[in-house]
Amino acid sequence: MKIKTITCHNVYNYGASLQAYSLMCYLEKFGHDVEVIDYMPKYIRDSLSIWYMGKKWRKKNIFIRFAFYMYVVPIRLRQNKMRSKFKDFNARYLKLTSRYNTYKELKNNPPIADIYMCGSDQIWNTTINNGLDPAFYCDFAPTGKIRASYAASFSVSSLPEEHKQFVMSKIHKMDYISVREKSGLKILNGLGFDNGVLVVDPVFLQTKEHWLSMCNKPRYNNYILIYDQENNKTIKEIAINLAKKTRKAIIALRNLYPMTYADIQIKNAGPLDFIGLISCADLVITNSFHCSAFSIIMERDFFVVPRTFQKVNSRMSDLLEYVGIEDRLISSVDNVNQVANIDYADVKEKLNILIDKSCKYINTVLSKK
Repeated sequence: MKIKTITCHNVYNYGASLQAYSLMCYLEKFGHDVEVIDYMPKYIRDSLSIWYMGKKWRKKNIFIRFAFYMYVVPIRLRQNKMRSKFKDFNARYLKLTSRYNTYKELKNNPPIADIYMCGSDQIWNTTINNGLDPAFYCDFAPTGKIRASYAASFSVSSLPEEHKQFVMSKIHKMDYISVREKSGLKILNGLGFDNGVLVVDPVFLQTKEHWLSMCNKPRYNNYILIYDQENNKTIKEIAINLAKKTRKAIIALRNLYPMTYADIQIKNAGPLDFIGLISCADLVITNSFHCSAFSIIMERDFFVVPRTFQKVNSRMSDLLEYVGIEDRLISSVDNVNQVANIDYADVKEKLNILIDKSCKYINTVLSKK
């Protein structure tokens, strides 16, 4: 059977690349012919440019915008090695269709498939372009073909009122609906859909051993790993405090923000380096969903700090709550000593229940063709 998946697979983001691979890989285990639709509309292509500027900065005056470019462009130019690692990962691990640069191209000439599956990650987040793009609701699929979502994420706890009708009209055309967060189920219920299924993010469909067999192990040991996507002051404070107490080095995965408090800043990590660094860390501190997910998969000690700028915390809090470690979501250094050690036997037992449910959902979708 031919299956085509669609997600944000090519945006130089660890979680995006790894979840796209994991869903494809899982579906292939059943002997299906699976490809990821290489959908790269202008808003995604633009975001990958060294000259890209987000909405927040575009509203600033010309002098601030100039300062932004003076700071950001040199950093992005130095990220070529990291970007090459993402391209190598995609070339090696993702089976892609031909490129589609517009929704019109995809709608007029969709790749041939029996089942079209959208997901996972923030494809239904209407605060960004993804959630307002019909492509990420499989709206391009020919009449009579199965349309299903797998672990689609709204990333927020409620939809803006002005986008509800659009989302409702697109989801109404789907045959099977699954989301990644409990908050996603509540949104669906509020739109009149009571047939949504809660499933795990695709990265949980592969075992710890599978990921370890792929990853690049670091040469470091005895360290605290930081993956901070917004230059969070609380993460810095917690990291410095715990490093002093434990006498461990701080290793930071650097993106745009310098983390001068870290002993080592890793600037060119690819997806497989990302997994390896998490797997060998003594402690992980992050505000990333997929860093949290891989910390659980690798059974690491970790803390999650809520984001303060881009409010997408529901996806992390829902995950932690489901596996019974919601106390790992902390907002200050004072919370650290109040958190119990993680009982991974209990975590795995709860997680396996949802993994089994997720596999059954996929089996249901596949068996209906």
